[in-house]
Amino acid sequence: MKQKIAVFILVLFPLLALGGLFWFLHVKHQLPTQMINKERVPLEFKDNTVTCALCNMYLVGKKHTAQIITNDLKTHFFDDIGCAILWLKEQKIDPETITLWVFSTESNRYIDALKASYTFTEETPMLYGFAAYENPKEGMIDFTEMRLRMLRGENMSDPKIRQRLKGH
Repeated sequence: MKQKIAVFILVLFPLLALGGLFWFLHVKHQLPTQMINKERVPLEFKDNTVTCALCNMYLVGKKHTAQIITNDLKTHFFDDIGCAILWLKEQKIDPETITLWVFSTESNRYIDALKASYTFTEETPMLYGFAAYENPKEGMIDFTEMRLRMLRGENMSDPKIRQRLKGH
């Protein structure tokens, strides 16, 4: 009996402790893209650690970023709301069926993308031009209009559209 206790203390206990330590370190250093997001909230991320799910650019800062939480509770990150719209189309996902967050330029926090108002001539990472605002102002468009323009290609990434919108 004493031998079994000695074996447990000398062999099994350190192995269990090491296993627990590795599990803790794995969870602590887990990327936001690997987490289950039961609360469906926007997740924090460090610069240059997550990439856009569509264009694979690293996200640096939160400005103009978007996050989609799909029904499997995975969070997908985007450097530009335009990338999020194109990704939803590619995945054949209706925006009404998922949680979509966009970073608000004016309030410096994530807001519900479907309730946001958008400008369409800003400098954004992928040059689509759509920037989200929490409080609508004259000349802004809603999510439905922004999505429609994005899907039609009517955004600042098209040189002809850019010229027209910039008034040149």
